[in-house]
Amino acid sequence: MSESKSVLGPLVAGGTAAILASTCCLGPLVLVVLGVSGAWIGNLTALEPYRPVFIGAALIALFFAYRSIFRPRQACKPAEVCAMPQVKAAYKIVFWIVAVLVGIALAFPYILPLFY
Repeated sequence: MSESKSVLGPLVAGGTAAILASTCCLGPLVLVVLGVSGAWIGNLTALEPYRPVFIGAALIALFFAYRSIFRPRQACKPAEVCAMPQVKAAYKIVFWIVAVLVGIALAFPYILPLFY
């Protein structure tokens, strides 16, 4: 069970940080595309100064998640979570989804001017 928490924690932290990092730039665009409008959408850019902090936290969390998921391990006992290949595959899929979210958060401010 401890391996499950040691992998899941960094994945959740990385995903949360990636979403928070993209809130300032991606959030208003998504809301406008969905048809939500209003002057309050401009207030979402208040998170822009914290974007580097969120991206740094996401990259650190991804580093620890990568180390926990892809590092070779000693043999697991049959009752442990790491012995189940479905769980390991699910962690890898979630890891790559979070990595794509972090990549979008990193690249979106540079791609954003192409949409406006």
